[in-house]
Amino acid sequence: VNAYIAETERNPNLLPIEFELLGIRPKPWTPEVVISRHQGLLGNIGSELDYGRAVAAAGPEAVKAVANFHPREPDIALDPAIDGSLLEADILGLYNAFRRSVQFRPEHLVEEYRGDEDAVELIRAAAGGEAVATDPDLGEYDPFTAWQDQRDIGSNNWVVSGRLSESGYPLMANDPHRAQSVPSLRYWVHLVGPGWNVIGGGEPEIPGVSIGHNEYGAWGLTVFSTDGEDLYVYETDPTNPNRYRYRGGWEEMSVITESIPVKGQGPVEAELKYTRHGPVVYEDPGNNVAYAVRAAWLEPGGSPYLASLRMDQAKTWEEFVEASNYSNIPGENMIWADRAGNIGWQAVGIAPIRRNFSGLVPVPGDGRYEWDGYLPIKAKPNVYNPTEGFFATANNNLTPNDYPYFDAIGFSWSDPYRWARASEVLGSGRRHSMADMMALQTDVLSIPARTIVPMLQHVRSADGSVERSRVRLMDWDFELEAESVEAGIYVAFERRLQRMMRDLLIPEGAREHLGGVSMTVIIRHLNMPGAEFGDDPIAGRDHMLLQALEAGVGDLQDEFGGDQENWRYGQENYKHATIFHPLSQALPDEMAQRFTVGTLPRGGNSYTLNNSGSGDNQASGASFRIIVDTGDWDRTVGANNPGQSGDPDSPFYDNLYELWANDRYFPVFYSRDKVESVAAERWELVPGR
Repeated sequence: VNAYIAETERNPNLLPIEFELLGIRPKPWTPEVVISRHQGLLGNIGSELDYGRAVAAAGPEAVKAVANFHPREPDIALDPAIDGSLLEADILGLYNAFRRSVQFRPEHLVEEYRGDEDAVELIRAAAGGEAVATDPDLGEYDPFTAWQDQRDIGSNNWVVSGRLSESGYPLMANDPHRAQSVPSLRYWVHLVGPGWNVIGGGEPEIPGVSIGHNEYGAWGLTVFSTDGEDLYVYETDPTNPNRYRYRGGWEEMSVITESIPVKGQGPVEAELKYTRHGPVVYEDPGNNVAYAVRAAWLEPGGSPYLASLRMDQAKTWEEFVEASNYSNIPGENMIWADRAGNIGWQAVGIAPIRRNFSGLVPVPGDGRYEWDGYLPIKAKPNVYNPTEGFFATANNNLTPNDYPYFDAIGFSWSDPYRWARASEVLGSGRRHSMADMMALQTDVLSIPARTIVPMLQHVRSADGSVERSRVRLMDWDFELEAESVEAGIYVAFERRLQRMMRDLLIPEGAREHLGGVSMTVIIRHLNMPGAEFGDDPIAGRDHMLLQALEAGVGDLQDEFGGDQENWRYGQENYKHATIFHPLSQALPDEMAQRFTVGTLPRGGNSYTLNNSGSGDNQASGASFRIIVDTGDWDRTVGANNPGQSGDPDSPFYDNLYELWANDRYFPVFYSRDKVESVAAERWELVPGR
């Protein structure tokens, strides 16, 4: 890396174009880049503050009724020492500035490349990512959309034993769901060297292959929900705000002054404060209060995915578990399948043990709420050669009921519908082929639709278009296919129903903090309607279902006109995939188009295995896919969106986008002769003289 950087100092034209646009130059690479520690998908600090605010507004029982905490019921009452009204301050502004991606604006670019400032918000809205959360009617910040955006991120993986595969060997499939980005988030790489022969995907800044296979076994990952953060609230000394109450006395904060270089101006001096628990993120001297974050990811060994280097060389399940023991970050569901016929699951990630509190709301930092160490990774949930012959994960809770260490297991998990669909198909009793695995990864059957649509059977609408829509849904197969009109009708209906159920179930004072209600809770109320629907619960439920359908049909008419054949789900103004470069919003239109990838129609939504998110533009989902037959490594197939190059002038910048958008795969050869037979270019790197 440093040799290339040195070469670019002699020839700046070798730099990626982003450096020219921003007017910056790369610094030499250092080992600290790899072992640096950051949040790494291991926190809940944002929801912790939101839950605390909601509890202050509506009470703990009202919040628990809609939050779907499991597998146990937590205590989320605020400690009496915490003034809930003070939680409304911008406590995590500094923390979020550290975590969120940079939102580039024209003034960040070299002057000759700057675009129109007015285009910034338009592109953000079109991108549908974290930069925007707007209500389609109000055109302003909408907590529901922001909440839904956060919940869309997920992943699927599964392993199938040889007795359930056509080849007689175990199969492994993985499709991690992250933000759709250009350049690509992950890249396929084949590392061959003394003691190494591993192929798969990883992120450029992370050593090794985090998802892939060697000549012995294959592995993959999804997020295992791990609460590795807590927000502590301190009483500070009125005479000295750098002192805080702890166990009946006063403790001094550590204070460090850092000099931070800033582009276009001189260095800025920043005063950083730390309590015994972690960095201070907000101070409220007027109320003698300070807030700090305790983060497991700040512990030694917190470099994300660094354990991949050990996993890459595992030859057996036992060696893979031993390698997983070093995987502190992120919290993951690691799966394994090997040529010897074994399959398994091992949850990983550094997990604090909380003996007397849930970790779901802020707590006083006075010494009464402390972590009791960390759970050994090998003690986290695991399965080896399950009797079912397969094991699937999809960010849902899979902790066994008799698990002995629930003090280290979180309460917030994804809805179970993707996992349920995978388990339904894998557990069908038949043998599975590689084609079956590809079909399952790209499956768009909606279990929520299969549950909710039959409830429309006994309702009727006086509006002809609404009634025709209802009848179409009655004959539908619940597949959210891109070309399906019924899928378009259902998704419009589902979106309206989710908002109506949010308004029905969440007290108004807590609504802006909770955002929405999980589909699990919605279906629970629809299946067992109660007083929330009025004196006649079934009639009240049916009335809401009809209202949601009427509103959804109205949305489609407003957008596409009265001809229902124009309401197909996958299209440019409905479900589609357009990928914007981080600099697109700051560039002139013509140059921005050079970086932008798309647009093509998509199917699915956030509840289907082919997770395309909840918005119109697919801002998240499986940009990377891998399926492995351990009996023949050359049968591996994969996907990577949009390409293997970050150079917009390269033919490999977006050549894989159309394959991905059409749910197709490419072969991923492993043997030397197969690789040589399809090589497009051959580069030989030799040391300089």
